[in-house]
Amino acid sequence: MIKLFKNFTKKECLLFVLCILLVSFGVWLDLKMPDYMSEVTVLVQTSGSKMSDILEQGFYMMLCAFGSLVSAIIVGYLASYLSAVFSRNVRYKIFKKVEDMGVADIKLFSIRSLITRTTNDVTQIEMLIAMGLQMMVRAPIMVVWAIIKIINKNIEWTLLTGAGVILLLATVITLLIIVFPRFAKVQKLFDKINGVARENLTGIRVIRAFNAEEFQKNRFEEVNSDLTSMQMFNQRCFAILNPVINFVMHFLTLGIYFIGAYLIMDAYFISDKIELFSNMVVFTSYGMQVIMSFLMLAMIFMMWPRAQVSARRINEVLDSDILIHDGEFNGDTDVVGEVEFKNVSFKYPDADEYLLKNISFKAKKGETIAFIGSTGSGKSTLINLVPRFYDATDGEVIVDGVNVKEYKQSALRNKIGYVSQKAIMFTGSVRDNVAYGDNGKESPSDEKVKEAIRVAQGEDFVLKMNKKYDSHIARGGTNVSGGQKQRLSIARAIARDPEIYIFDDSFSALDYKTDSILRRELKNYTKDATSMIVAQRIGTIMNADKIIVLDKGECVGVGTHKQLLKDCDVYKEIALSQLSKEELEDA
Repeated sequence: MIKLFKNFTKKECLLFVLCILLVSFGVWLDLKMPDYMSEVTVLVQTSGSKMSDILEQGFYMMLCAFGSLVSAIIVGYLASYLSAVFSRNVRYKIFKKVEDMGVADIKLFSIRSLITRTTNDVTQIEMLIAMGLQMMVRAPIMVVWAIIKIINKNIEWTLLTGAGVILLLATVITLLIIVFPRFAKVQKLFDKINGVARENLTGIRVIRAFNAEEFQKNRFEEVNSDLTSMQMFNQRCFAILNPVINFVMHFLTLGIYFIGAYLIMDAYFISDKIELFSNMVVFTSYGMQVIMSFLMLAMIFMMWPRAQVSARRINEVLDSDILIHDGEFNGDTDVVGEVEFKNVSFKYPDADEYLLKNISFKAKKGETIAFIGSTGSGKSTLINLVPRFYDATDGEVIVDGVNVKEYKQSALRNKIGYVSQKAIMFTGSVRDNVAYGDNGKESPSDEKVKEAIRVAQGEDFVLKMNKKYDSHIARGGTNVSGGQKQRLSIARAIARDPEIYIFDDSFSALDYKTDSILRRELKNYTKDATSMIVAQRIGTIMNADKIIVLDKGECVGVGTHKQLLKDCDVYKEIALSQLSKEELEDA
């Protein structure tokens, strides 16, 4: 957890020190009050005492109480500020770390776990800081200071207080040993419940279509019950603290008065009796301060194990090694729009078998390269190696004559217009979604956005929307159809004016007519750029300059549509499954 506190700046560290000083000052004031109370007790029982002397001591007590109150208010404010700043800084660091992660890195943690670590885990530590600065700092100072002040008062009372402290410590330590391992399980159960809830919300249409509400309800109930049972066990364990503390508190008070009664009875002189009575009142006050301090510590001990587990989970993310590292090359090359694969093989981390094996091809500026093959043949994985979503296990992926591993990732991706298999829309307007991202140059102008939407065949529905280009797009594009999302996604890539276009099965949601018109417009618009297209439809790729046929991760054919119909059985089989011989011959 200490590593996380490095997120504090010099200013925040100074405020932290100021909090400790104010807490110490408040403790000193609280422990000063029993001294004045002792003086009042002596004055009340001493004949000839003046009322003004008693009022003077009472006034000092009021000043101490007021000073302690002001100190507590300032510490509360500063603690809230520091905990909020800490939370902000750590969440930002986690967010930045996750942004730098590759797809494989994210899969190691899982999305549901990363969400929990960014939210719930950070909140646990934030709560500990907010309360810890007020209690965890105050309680030990109070305990030590109070014990120092009472240790010389009376040996019997001191031993009694020590017995109470030992009993409390033994209880707290025992509970920590029992509960601490379970808090790690609690956070993992939060991951699970987050995952189930997320699946339920994102898949709500499928769940309703298949009448699976009861099944999902049972899934949620299972993980929810596990979490509840674990939390109930932890809370039952900590519930033991309250009766133990109350027992010690009342037993200590009773014991002090019981011992005090015998001591006063055995005293011979009146002055000794008065002094013993005064000490008994003071000792009772200090004893309560000690017990109350342990009560505060008990509250912190209830939060500490879970915060410790959360800190470890956060550090796991922040300290994790990223598989894909930035290069130094800024992207300025003489060659433009050229992609080459040299004997590229790829397997996922921790996988035993290669998904892609010995793939080699070259795409030059202005060419359209298409990839086709059966499901699971590695088409999407292959083109994901170009923007470095993954790195090739063996061989080289070269863009504009430079290995992609040598590029700064931002420079490499500024060369690429990427259209994902699943069209992703962000909350905002149509214009915001099409002009999305940093292109390493000026953001697309309004004219460029409109032109991109026109080329992507999106004008027909965008112009019918209420605010046209400023119309609202909901998160995930839930207020537009699948085909409309896909066309806006294509327009987003076009608006970048990239050297290389990557279309990962990006025409599947379009009807044949729209698909044909869009590809024709796209061909004219992107004639000076390289296009890499993954597709399932033969009609989408038959006019490509080069078609690469994949089967079980291997390249089994390279050529034009007509060449492959003659020379590649796999391609011919795919083609005949979609079109008749007459249609293929006329193509």
